[in-house]
Amino acid sequence: MSNEVLAKTDAPRQRRRWLLSVNPIYLVLVVLLALIAIRNPQFLEPFGYMNFLKRAAPLAILSAGQLFVLVAGGFDLSVGALITLTVIGASMLQSNDPSATWWVICLLFVLGALVGLINGLVVVVLRVPSLIATLGMMITLTGVALLWSGGAPKGYLTDNFRFFGRYNFTGVPLINLLPISIIVLVLVVGLLWWLMHRTNYGRLLFAVGDNPRASQLAGVPIGRVRVLAFVVSALSGTVAGILLGGFSGVSPDAGNGYELQAITAAVLGGAQLLGGRGSVPATVAGAATLTAIFTLLNFLGLPNPVRSAVQGLILIGAVALAMYRRKRTGR
Repeated sequence: MSNEVLAKTDAPRQRRRWLLSVNPIYLVLVVLLALIAIRNPQFLEPFGYMNFLKRAAPLAILSAGQLFVLVAGGFDLSVGALITLTVIGASMLQSNDPSATWWVICLLFVLGALVGLINGLVVVVLRVPSLIATLGMMITLTGVALLWSGGAPKGYLTDNFRFFGRYNFTGVPLINLLPISIIVLVLVVGLLWWLMHRTNYGRLLFAVGDNPRASQLAGVPIGRVRVLAFVVSALSGTVAGILLGGFSGVSPDAGNGYELQAITAAVLGGAQLLGGRGSVPATVAGAATLTAIFTLLNFLGLPNPVRSAVQGLILIGAVALAMYRRKRTGR
């Protein structure tokens, strides 16, 4: 058989392999965005799709950070409460003083790193399951936020604090409108992508999640790898809290449900709940997909309880599909 015939025979096979290698979340996202555009043609205007990305940015950043813990084989249920504490804490610390913004932001990042460090040490040193450790941290942070604010947030977030979540550059060539939150999204996600997929730490993270025992025998510092994963997750929660505070203002429910949304987004992107597998770009696509689903539900006029039910069904379905694939492939 000639080389030309072999090439023609292999071409369809190679196309099929390529299609199978593409993460389906990207195709799902394209379909959902097309449905949104059909339902609301203004979505295709810069104002429409830029506002969509602006709404998706906090969840995308939070999910990319959560992915580090998932890849390491754990969970971080404390990030939603950390978002709430970030928003409430910012309003309490600022005391309506714009000049306090920068030191408050620095303090919030220190607080986020401390929360992540405590989560990681409790899991690694005390050997408490991450689900229990971070659930306890979630309850603790919620209590601290309520105690600090007296049950109701006081004051407001100043304009220079809300700059990151609310301000838009206008007159930008081609797109005209560019929210600051999208710039933050690109920078943070780019940094997390580099850390997970282009550094030695990322390789160690995947090894620890895939086979902790083998990693330990190979001399991998499992404890440090896992602790850093929790710190990254908590810092991403702080960034998400700053963006949400700028976007929505002060609310005692600012971070409610975000921890489960972040896990759902990561699983939609192909992350394995047992660890060892995940992709930052696919997780961001999962967050955008979740936002697109919620946007469609809003267009259809469905109430919030339906949104919660849909999210639960999506999480169950995504986890079931991931476990089925793992069983079939042995990975």
